[in-house]
Amino acid sequence: MQSKAKTVQEYLKGLPDDRREAVEAIRKVVNKNLNKGFEEGMQYGMLAWFVPHSVYPDGYHCDTSQPLPFASVASQKNHIGIYLMCVYGHPEHHDWFVDAWKKTGKKLDMGKACVRVKKIEDVPLDVLGKMIKRVKAKDYIAYYEAALKAPRKPAKKKPAKKKTVAKK
Repeated sequence: MQSKAKTVQEYLKGLPDDRREAVEAIRKVVNKNLNKGFEEGMQYGMLAWFVPHSVYPDGYHCDTSQPLPFASVASQKNHIGIYLMCVYGHPEHHDWFVDAWKKTGKKLDMGKACVRVKKIEDVPLDVLGKMIKRVKAKDYIAYYEAALKAPRKPAKKKPAKKKTVAKK
């Protein structure tokens, strides 16, 4: 659910108490571990952390008016989504994050970059903090630019369905 909030405080104020507490706990951990070169704000209707245009003028390739996304958190209809672009497509960070999360014994419900949780007790905050701390802005930008230049793999084609011929 995208919020129409323009500021972080406005976003937080619009959340139900239980969701606000969870999002604020996640926010506190991210802000505590965020390296120089990132900023907090609103992006795509979510509480977000990004590389501002003052650091990376090119912005996000999908919409260059937007700063380069790094991480975000949002209260969705059935879960809280923690979006970790710093993990997406980076095998070393992804594998470290998945392994560290699983070692805590907490269930990991994760897509390519989105971790879905129901309540704050589902989040190993120390693991989240360490993941955020692992990524410096200059390294993130370098990885991002390399990914943009990398040749795209062609989409996998589905095997053609066999045509059946009716017998007479």
